Amino acid sequence: DVMGLSPSGHIWIIEIKSSLEDFRADLKWPEYRDFCDRLYFAITTDLQPEIMPAEAGLIIADAWGAEVQRDPAEHLLHASRRKAMTLSFARAAALRLHGLYDPEMI
Repeated sequence: DVMGLSPSGHIWIIEIKSSLEDFRADLKWPEYRDFCDRLYFAITTDLQPEIMPAEAGLIIADAWGAEVQRDPAEHLLHASRRKAMTLSFARAAALRLHGLYDPEMI
């Protein structure tokens, strides 16, 4: 899965599903909605797009790239949640960058 920060400061979560079984077994993704402005599902060309929730965005990907097929309904975070999520995102990014230069730190 991927979490991203847009240039405008919006938080996006991309939930990657590799199979129908993966989608059916994952019961956590509905909770992600409360932690992002936009929630997308990224699926392979083998999966049927119709099985993905209509309120989520949809990205179709293959070995050569990916394309947004549907934008999600925007659900803007409350300012306090956005601040907490942005700080958490920045800390994770800083730790990963630090880990590139000092692998023993992790």
